[in-house]
Amino acid sequence: MAEIQDEGELYDEVNVVPMLDLAYVLLVIFIILTTATVQGIKVDLPKASAAPSLAESKTKAVSIAADGTIYLDTYPVSLSELESLLGQYRAADPDLPVIVKADSTIAYQRVVDVLDLLGRLEITQLGLVTQRVVK
Repeated sequence: MAEIQDEGELYDEVNVVPMLDLAYVLLVIFIILTTATVQGIKVDLPKASAAPSLAESKTKAVSIAADGTIYLDTYPVSLSELESLLGQYRAADPDLPVIVKADSTIAYQRVVDVLDLLGRLEITQLGLVTQRVVK
């Protein structure tokens, strides 16, 4: 290894502290950017005025995409699978809150089918997600 002489001192090491500082800053930026993305199914929500949110950690989200596919949280399910899974969740928590997000372009009957299913399961903590109108 080459030695550098500066004012009578010999250096035989490379100072890695600035390089480590840069690596830590890049790591923090990477962590922040990757955790900032929102997980879920993208749906085009209908417009409505501001309303209170039912979003909690124990809340289950039922999403209906533009093609009519039903999702429980982020997993695609059929109506019978949805009924079975929500029945199990409701057995564990009788006050299970459920929010329904439906694309504004889907057939209204698909939303009614999901709402009927929630009624059969006697889920009373129900919210419909809409998008705020920006003036």
